Amino acid sequence: MASVYDCQVQKRDGSMLDLASLKGKVLLIVNTATGCGFTPQYEGLEKLYQNYHDKGLEILDLPCNQFGSQAPGT
Repeated sequence: MASVYDCQVQKRDGSMLDLASLKGKVLLIVNTATGCGFTPQYEGLEKLYQNYHDKGLEILDLPCNQFGSQAPGT
């Protein structure tokens, strides 16, 4: 793998997203425990997205269930 654009990630609906389709955009890739009660960052991420999406920002939340099973389904 040469870059992040060589990767694919699974979307919430089960389909795959080819990151090459996001070339030319600004990517913010975050890892969160979606089921955790301590996720105040979502509010800030939403604000960032609203403010900068039209300028090319894409936020990818790639949850991981390895932290106390707080992201079921991942």
